[in-house]
Amino acid sequence: MFKRLLSVGGFTLLSRITGFIRDVIMASVLGKGMLSDAFLVAFRFPNYFRAIFGDGTLNPAFLPRYAALHAKGEHDAAARFGDDVLAWQLVVQAVLMVLALTFMPALVLLIAPGFAGQPGQVELAATFTRITFPTLVLTVVVVQLSAMLNAIEKFWAAAAWQNFLNLAMIACFLAAPFFPNAAFAGACGVLLGGVLEIVFMLWASRRDGIVLHIRRPRVTPEIKEFFKAVAAVTFGTAAVTISPFVDTIIASFLKPGSLTALYYGDRINQLPLGVLGLAVGTVLLPEMSNRLAKGDVAGSDASQNRAAALALLLALPFVLVFVAIPDTIMRAIFAHGAFNREAAAQAATALMAYGIGLPAMVLVRITASTFYARHDTATPARCTVSSIAANIAVKIVLVLGFGLGIEGIALGTALGAWVNVAMLGWYGWRKGLLKFQPSFRRALGPIVLAALAAGAGAWGGASLIGWGVHLHAHSLNDLLSLAAAGVLAAVGYGAVVLAFRRRLPITR
Repeated sequence: MFKRLLSVGGFTLLSRITGFIRDVIMASVLGKGMLSDAFLVAFRFPNYFRAIFGDGTLNPAFLPRYAALHAKGEHDAAARFGDDVLAWQLVVQAVLMVLALTFMPALVLLIAPGFAGQPGQVELAATFTRITFPTLVLTVVVVQLSAMLNAIEKFWAAAAWQNFLNLAMIACFLAAPFFPNAAFAGACGVLLGGVLEIVFMLWASRRDGIVLHIRRPRVTPEIKEFFKAVAAVTFGTAAVTISPFVDTIIASFLKPGSLTALYYGDRINQLPLGVLGLAVGTVLLPEMSNRLAKGDVAGSDASQNRAAALALLLALPFVLVFVAIPDTIMRAIFAHGAFNREAAAQAATALMAYGIGLPAMVLVRITASTFYARHDTATPARCTVSSIAANIAVKIVLVLGFGLGIEGIALGTALGAWVNVAMLGWYGWRKGLLKFQPSFRRALGPIVLAALAAGAGAWGGASLIGWGVHLHAHSLNDLLSLAAAGVLAAVGYGAVVLAFRRRLPITR
């Protein structure tokens, strides 16, 4: 499992690096204002629907069933099941795309009603979204191929394909002078990235013996069971999507640029979350599904405990660093070109608030695997709905009641994630499905100590440069502070991990 985590984590880390470069270039080219806000709505729109109909549905509803058929040696039945699911996916996505392209201005007002008070903003966002939205059809096919490869324990391609979107957007942003404006260039980059992703995944899946065929949609017993699972999962994932919808709605009423600052704060939080949460969840769910299909409950529990300990070991240090030096991080990375230091300071408050929920966001995927691996999609859906209700309530109180702005939006997201993981853990414990083994409990103390050492090192490094070095070039000063913080954080963290290595999930 650890080797597979390294494989997935490595390619996912590469995609986060290319995504990070994309965001730095995007911030420099687009800056913070009406144009960037309009583009970010267009960028997020297909991602919302992908979360509902792609990742959020296929992984929990399709992957465990497909993996179980493969584990039992029923390869032909698994292939037919995959073709049938694809047929229905394409029908749904075609209808959805036609409706979306037809009623795009109304959809923009639904997601960002505050744009109505800014002349030309709705038209801008609708134009860009019409360019980006067709990528949804391409992406859901890519997501299904990824799920099928993960089910047969072929992980590298499923972790690598997202790099193509980042590379395409980087190329288009760099070529922005040849487009009507930088936001138009970014929208074209999103569409180009979708095309490159599906070409790559069709090649990679055929290389590993998986070929999807376009057939007439059929209603089979397997498809009926799949649709029942989809109904529960879609309910939960739609609830998850409501949260970023609400974020965008609230931010659209704040001063121009607030949506952009919120985006960049979330992007830094997504660096560790995307690598750790995606890697652990990608490997853990098919492994638990395969083990449970063979009756190996003890092996499934051991894999889950090891994954949870490893995820906390890698995620908690980022929480302490994000809380200790958010301003240093955002200034050093984004305060260049059209994105000024004031915008970076605003994004820093969002980063700190998001960081509080980072461990919960990682653990949600691990605890939810307890139920998905047993084909129980209803329990995670109930927990998700409850957590989203708490999420939205907190945001309304913090932003509208206390006037906190984007930091209130981010803090609501963080607290909602903790509610979700707490409910999943309680249901899993009550049903006897979630077992905390002694190895996990032994690792908790050193994990917390390592995170504290990382946070202290980051604060010390940034403060050391801030007190001792005063260069006229602010950007260089910020880069030196971030570099010193990173070095001292790594030293403190590494020392603790080395001292307690026998109690941590890094040895056999």
